Amino acid sequence: MQQDKHPDYHAVVFRDRAAGYAFLTRSTATSDRTIEWDDGETYPVVDVEISSESHPFYTGKARTVDSEGRIAQFERRYGGGAAQGQGADG
Repeated sequence: MQQDKHPDYHAVVFRDRAAGYAFLTRSTATSDRTIEWDDGETYPVVDVEISSESHPFYTGKARTVDSEGRIAQFERRYGGGAAQGQGADG
């Protein structure tokens, strides 16, 4: 096996500033900034825009799409279905 082929895989803290949430995991991500974690160790910290704590899908705050309204709008614009598409033959 070739040596020095894989990137450095180490403990990193990912911090979601919007939610005030951070978690410790292993990653190849690097950062110049560090943070002292609950275990007393210092780890590199990577700030992220969104995580499971602030994402609308995971928090239950996602908007529901009005699919019935979209279907009705499509039918009004382009016709109501198979009955209209038959023409003079049927």
